[in-house]
Amino acid sequence: MPINIPYLRLRNQLLLTPTVKDPVAVVKSLVAIQAQDYYGAKWALGQRTVACTDTVVEDAFNAGRILRLHVMRPTWHFVTPDDIRWLVRLTAPRVNSVSSHYYKKVELDTALFKRTNKVLIKALEGGRQLTRGELRETIKRAGIEPGDSIRFGYIMHRSELDGVVCSGARKGKQFTYALLDERAPRSRELENDEALGELTERYFSSRGPATIQDYVWWSGLTTTQAKRGLEIAGKYLRTAVIDGKSFTLSAGRAITPSTRVIRAYLLPAYDEYFISYKDRTAAIHRDFDQKTMATKLVFDAPLVIDGQAVGGWNRVIGQKLVTVHVRPFIELTKSARTAVTRAAESYASFLERDLRVEWVL
Repeated sequence: MPINIPYLRLRNQLLLTPTVKDPVAVVKSLVAIQAQDYYGAKWALGQRTVACTDTVVEDAFNAGRILRLHVMRPTWHFVTPDDIRWLVRLTAPRVNSVSSHYYKKVELDTALFKRTNKVLIKALEGGRQLTRGELRETIKRAGIEPGDSIRFGYIMHRSELDGVVCSGARKGKQFTYALLDERAPRSRELENDEALGELTERYFSSRGPATIQDYVWWSGLTTTQAKRGLEIAGKYLRTAVIDGKSFTLSAGRAITPSTRVIRAYLLPAYDEYFISYKDRTAAIHRDFDQKTMATKLVFDAPLVIDGQAVGGWNRVIGQKLVTVHVRPFIELTKSARTAVTRAAESYASFLERDLRVEWVL
């Protein structure tokens, strides 16, 4: 039976036929979900959750059931309180190594990070949650120069990697920070090999078929660490050769044949369906310039039909109405256009707004 990579990835990433009823369970299933585009990341959860709304995701975030911080490559990610501590500890050494040049460039070192962490702990202890601006002033009052946004950003970045802070609830549209020990007091702690095995198994189970190069890209780990992870998690995984290339996927999930139902997705920028892989060509329509589109559609919001990007989309959100502009790069069949309209209706439902679809041809 031929292995359909896009179909299996859609299934394993909970996009094919969502059955999960809680967005927190989606984050748990995928381990970490890229979230520097906060609003887009909320929709990434919404598409994978049954009857979900933006309000439901926002409430879960504010309640601390979903947390957000820099981890892995690094960039902002959603993670669960249960996974946050071991995931940070596993990936932080590599991130700090990669970031060391930038720390030096803005005149930050280990001694100064110890001082800033101490100030942050004192400012946030007791359940206080403060905005970036408030913490910047706190650092300054402590006699430490926060510098420009880049220098201060690295101060906060390091405090996340040191397991000091993570996201708090939002204040209006502003984000806050809270102490990790108070926001996730019962977070699991794993030894290095145990953490490495768990991350490896969960990556390939939730994103397979994928290659070790894909995993290294997504996790930020070294190739040596990735290979060690495969050794540890080996009994839970299996390999398959597809078009002469070796892929890894879960040993516990059947390789089911793809269905003929046309499904369309309005994915946000940085969605895990694209960002999880170094090689994204399986998700790009064959008529496109693979090299150009594989990069472009990670950072733009892609229109995906049956697992392959066939265009882009954007939206304009009003008080009661969301206008979705759809830009297909190929001519769509009537069935495909109907599927795209249904996807737009799902997005409007997520936002709890009326919908207008405009085709940009």
